[in-house]
Amino acid sequence: MIKVVVVDDQELMRVGFRMVLGAQEDIDVVGEAGDGAQAIKLAEQLRPDVVLMDVRMPVLDGVEATKAIVAAGTARVLVMTTFDLDEYVYSALQGGASGFLLKDTQPSHLVSALRAVAAGDAVVSPSVTRRLLDRFVGTASSAMRDVAVLDVLTDREREVFVLIAKGMSNVEIAESLFLSEATVKTHVGRILSKLELRDRVQAVVLAYETGLARPGLT
Repeated sequence: MIKVVVVDDQELMRVGFRMVLGAQEDIDVVGEAGDGAQAIKLAEQLRPDVVLMDVRMPVLDGVEATKAIVAAGTARVLVMTTFDLDEYVYSALQGGASGFLLKDTQPSHLVSALRAVAAGDAVVSPSVTRRLLDRFVGTASSAMRDVAVLDVLTDREREVFVLIAKGMSNVEIAESLFLSEATVKTHVGRILSKLELRDRVQAVVLAYETGLARPGLT
């Protein structure tokens, strides 16, 4: 069973999420919280697989709660937001969130995203995530990280890294580079290990911070 804690300051949203997730045989909503402070406590007490986290909440927002939960290693975090271009969401991604979804996403997409995050993957939307990062990172006048950090990658790994930054899946990368999906998966694993990144979301953020991915290149 995938244990989930739902965090949102609106009770109606929590009820909706609980109904959608509770209908799945492999998902168990083990707790609910109305603010970030409660979320941190519940994550520590219940040790869920995934925390479904709102960003704009009273007492403590989802960004700070995400940072605390990820730092403590108590759960992975999937952020929910009303607006795709939201500086809070980018901050949450930097803080360790494993991706984000819009609150009006289809129930089937929400369930699939939760399963992916619980399995250790990340939710990187090729369109929404790109627009978000283009606005808050890619439009900066200069890169925030030295591109030399990527020197540890081979030429092929660098190619794969660029395609990850575009939000492409392993299957899409395999088709683009004429490789098998298994080979791409191996490359992705090595990239994350060499760059000391937790998942694909962090890889996308790093690509933008080093200037490897910029508006016009994606």
